[in-house]
Amino acid sequence: MSGPDSRAASGRSGPVAAPGEGRHLLVVDDDDRIRELLKEYLAREGFRVTGAAHAAAARRLMELLEFDLVVLDIMMPGEDGLSLTSWVRSKAATSSTPVLLLTARGDADDRIEGLSRGADDYMSKPFDPRELRLRIDAILRRTGPKPIGPKEIHLGDALFDMERLELTRDGQPQRLTEAEAQLLKTLAQSAHAPVERMQLASDTADITGRAVDVQVTRLRRKLEKDPKNPRYLQTVRGVGYMLAPD
Repeated sequence: MSGPDSRAASGRSGPVAAPGEGRHLLVVDDDDRIRELLKEYLAREGFRVTGAAHAAAARRLMELLEFDLVVLDIMMPGEDGLSLTSWVRSKAATSSTPVLLLTARGDADDRIEGLSRGADDYMSKPFDPRELRLRIDAILRRTGPKPIGPKEIHLGDALFDMERLELTRDGQPQRLTEAEAQLLKTLAQSAHAPVERMQLASDTADITGRAVDVQVTRLRRKLEKDPKNPRYLQTVRGVGYMLAPD
């Protein structure tokens, strides 16, 4: 299956687009190379990106998390992207979630079928990731601005200032390393929703995610009354971590 041009995805050429402002995208593609390439590119553009290798995984994620847009490959083994688009539109929780379809088939009938199922846009492979970014921006403009989140997060007797990246507990400053502060901010931006462990590790040189585990352990000592039984910085088995503020 053809995919995006890796040269275009690996560097920035031409005008630099506006940042993704933390919008959360779901990329669904059975091709591991294309999925990871798109995740890496869109993350560099400022988006939060979660990946799924098939429709069943995408369904589970959409039942658990809220996404601003789904980038969805049509030709997948098992349930295809057209069927999944129909499912997205049929559910109250996801019916308004924008869907951008990707396919190696460019026939007019295929485009019409995809749009008739409720897709917001349609791109044929291969494509330039920069065009994908522009189409995503156009869809998100039509769906309205992302609500502005809180500037402070309350965690029991602890308070995290998301703008200053400062943590206090009982009014006393808690020293955070730069990595701990950024990790806590990322989790706070997705409060009450799990964040993939490897997504949290994406900004580091650690490809195993072990550095994230160490940072989480240290943060729990600064946040939790009982770090071994965390109330606020929770582990989500098989996914990653979740911040559950008051």
